[in-house]
Formats: sequence, structure tokens, C-alpha cells
Amino acid sequence: MKVVVLNGSTRPNGNTEQLTNHILGGLEYTTIHLKDHTILPIEDKRHDSEGFQPIDDDYDQIIKQVLEANIIIFATPLYWYGMSGPMKNFVDRWSQSLRDQQLNFKEEMSKKKMFVITVGGDNAKIKGLPLIQQFQYIFDFVSASFEGYVIGSGNQPGEVLQDEQALQQAEPLRNKLNRLMKA
Repeated sequence: MKVVVLNGSTRPNGNTEQLTNHILGGLEYTTIHLKDHTILPIEDKRHDSEGFQPIDDDYDQIIKQVLEANIIIFATPLYWYGMSGPMKNFVDRWSQSLRDQQLNFKEEMSKKKMFVITVGGDNAKIKGLPLIQQFQYIFDFVSASFEGYVIGSGNQPGEVLQDEQALQQAEPLRNKLNRLMKA
């Protein structure tokens, strides 16, 4: 099983990355730091006669890595009660991938197992639930399997590692990932 982590944080080694690393400790995975790549916002061409045109950025190389993975972990801080800008640009571009005949995007995504890890500072365990629901709808749309999530609390770097509830929720998620990777 190949695991890809899509890290949407704009802060190196921030709370979301620290919680993700804690959960995945000892497992083999590839992390894609979306902030280190150029992913231009979508220009909606669904209803134009020429359709979507190729865009000169890093999206195509990233989506190829995602499509080669079996397990995808969406790791994003809770920014203004939603996913980060880099993560949102990436997901928005799926509209383009859905229309790319060469990718068979929806069919390929339906084979994936998805997880979400998010950390926020303002009552994240409650205010992060709409983000989890948003990801559920996204995964449902492409018929992917939503396997689990963890919402952590932390603002200053490292605070999430003091969130006992998130660390407890991390254990069953790590066990599930271990089982999936051995399957």
C-alpha cells in the first residue's frame, strides 16, 4: 500500500504536521507539502466550448502521485474554520481532473482510502466538524472511502502534542493504517 500525505499547512513543522507525523510514526509514506508547489486557482471552464486548458503549474505532477497512492491523508490546519488555501486550490482543481479523459479520475479516486487530520486553535473539536463534513462530501462525490479523522487543538507550534484527546484518537487511526498497509 502506498500512502501519500497532502500537507496543506503554510507553516513548516506546524501542529498539523506534528500530529500527522505522530500518527504515522514508523509507517512508510510520502508527504507532499502543497505550499512548496505552485497550484494555480481553478478557472471554471466546464461550460465553455473549449473546456479546460492545460495549466503550467505543479498540479498535474501532484495529482499523478495521488492517483498512484492507495491511501491519501489530507492534513490541513483549520484556517478560518475551513481547509487551508493551498489545500482548497488543490481540491478545486479536481473539477479539471474530472474532465480529463486520460485520468479516469473518479474511477481511480473511488479506489482510495481517505483520512483527514486537522488542527486548530479556536475550539477546534467543535468548529472543525464542518470541515470534516466538507471532506466527507468531497470523498462521497468521488466515491472514495472515508476511513477516519482526528481533530487536534493547538495554536502555538507544538501545542497539539499536549492535546491528550487528539493523541488518544490518533492511536486507533494509526492501528487502522497499520492494518491497511499490511493488507
